[in-house]
Amino acid sequence: MKADNSFRSLRLGLKYVMGLREEVGCRIEAERARAPFASLADFTARTAPNRRELDALSYSGAFACFGLSRREALWQAAAVERDPKSLLAGVEPTRNTTSPLPGMSPLDETRADYSTMGLTAGPHLMAHLRERLTARGVLSAAEVAKIDNGAWTKTAGLVIVRQRPGTAKGFFFLTLEDETGVSNIIVMPELFQRNRPLLHRAPILMIEGVVQKQDGVTGIRGRRFAEIKLDAPLPSAHDFH
Repeated sequence: MKADNSFRSLRLGLKYVMGLREEVGCRIEAERARAPFASLADFTARTAPNRRELDALSYSGAFACFGLSRREALWQAAAVERDPKSLLAGVEPTRNTTSPLPGMSPLDETRADYSTMGLTAGPHLMAHLRERLTARGVLSAAEVAKIDNGAWTKTAGLVIVRQRPGTAKGFFFLTLEDETGVSNIIVMPELFQRNRPLLHRAPILMIEGVVQKQDGVTGIRGRRFAEIKLDAPLPSAHDFH
């Protein structure tokens, strides 16, 4: 599967597409080895995915090989369902196949990657926000690593780890990821309790605090916390349907 963003040259395996059944993945591999797929309708007729799987593949950019954008593929998948006779001919439906949906922005495509595969082979989500974050004085993980111990700083990232070990005496630990690396955040027990809902649920966080460097490891003792919101919520794996 090759995604439709020109930034990418990496091919991602079918196993990364959330909700794709193993037997369908095996059929895709077997049919692809037998003969190339000629169209989305041909693919559907030969591999028999259910509608949810077809939508997931469309939204992930898997049908760029047919010259289709993600939303065009979603529209054509719906057209195939509306016009089952097209499957018998192995060609795309001839009626109402032009998608009325607007094209996806680069940020939309990255969001789609996360919702269907949980990762992206293109620009990191935070790269799309970098200009606006820089204007607010928010540093990247790589920039934080270069500043002095004890300095006050501000950073932001996608939350990839949340931990509150039973042996940590109430301390809460976060790992934020951006396009340059990761930032490790330490939250005091009283601040964790005060900000608990936000720290547990926000997918993207901005942290202000004091840089701590010890034994070559950089961390931030978080003091202030805010959620970074996109124009629309970061979708979950089932939101594309």
